[in-house]
Amino acid sequence: MTIPREVFEQTLLGFFDPIRPYLDDPGVSEVMINGPFEIYVEKKGKLHKVDAKFPSHEALMSALRNLSQFVGRQLNELHPILEARLPDGSRVEAVIPPASPDGPSVAIRRFSKDTLTIAKLLEFKSFTPDAAEVMKAVVAAKQNVIVAGGTGSGKTSMLNCLSSFAGHDERVVVIEDARELQLQLPHVVQMEAQPPDPRGRGQVTIRDLFKATLRMRPDRIVVGEIRSGEALELIQAMTSGHGGCLSTVHATYPIDTLNRLETMAMMSDVEIPLQAMRAQIASAINFIVQTTRLLDGTRCVTHFTEVLGYDPATGYQLGDIFIRKYLGRDADGRVISEFVPTGRIPRCIDMIRALGLELPRSVYEAAEKAGFEVHSSEDPGAGLATH
Repeated sequence: MTIPREVFEQTLLGFFDPIRPYLDDPGVSEVMINGPFEIYVEKKGKLHKVDAKFPSHEALMSALRNLSQFVGRQLNELHPILEARLPDGSRVEAVIPPASPDGPSVAIRRFSKDTLTIAKLLEFKSFTPDAAEVMKAVVAAKQNVIVAGGTGSGKTSMLNCLSSFAGHDERVVVIEDARELQLQLPHVVQMEAQPPDPRGRGQVTIRDLFKATLRMRPDRIVVGEIRSGEALELIQAMTSGHGGCLSTVHATYPIDTLNRLETMAMMSDVEIPLQAMRAQIASAINFIVQTTRLLDGTRCVTHFTEVLGYDPATGYQLGDIFIRKYLGRDADGRVISEFVPTGRIPRCIDMIRALGLELPRSVYEAAEKAGFEVHSSEDPGAGLATH
């Protein structure tokens, strides 16, 4: 007799009863279990130790074994790392002894049922309405954009929002290691990598899916996160006519993003001269959206940067379109900052105008203030800034 999935799900969640209140709390973004008796949660970007505990080491191990059974993966001394998802979609990363000598360590990234929209991010002051207008224009012009940032900096939320600027008549193929993106578009094809079964069979990698995707007539490709050699496939797709690609990378600053992509592309089994690879990366990536989590826990965009090219003598050439300026802290310890235009005009301005779009007036005003020469068009607020 087969147990109905709904019953299995409820039974599984029963093993996680000590942390159920936090799994049901929409304000909790992460639950961290450092052994059965030490549990932390993240709320509003800040960590808090909570009183919840598992009854014993065995109770926590039992919960993890049931989860591994639920997702059809092994968890034992020979396979001490578990990547899985709870029934609500929350992502689980668990490590057990001997790889975690002090006992099972678990991190649960909460799956938000409410999709973060541009309006919500503007409300949180992650960036400004003018910056959103420029990003919208860049995505509409099918520029290739990488969202970069550290763990928990809001990369996935930002990628979700950027993808909402894609045309509603486009076929968008999404490739992810574990499904997290919630694209609010009508024509989305979702693909997910698969680990091998206990006998090592049936593995489907991001690279496998990427190669398949190129034959599925995508108007736009969205890769949840670039982690390894698939970087080279993405870069080559970007430079061979597949415009408008969106993805995320773990990196702290825009220049680090390109260096990370370079390192990951080198993990591929295809050998390319380093200078040629760097030139290809600079040609493939048009813009970088840099996210961070500030000391007060707030998540925001710190740079919106254009990749201008590669010079063998000086390296990658970057130009910030918007940058965050820090002004100190208020009485409550919150970081005071503003996200301002630098005056640099994106080089794809003609493509943007061909779509009937225009940049906000503040961008041109910043160009004049920064000493750029602004060439006027029929619209007095329009123009291309140059030195």
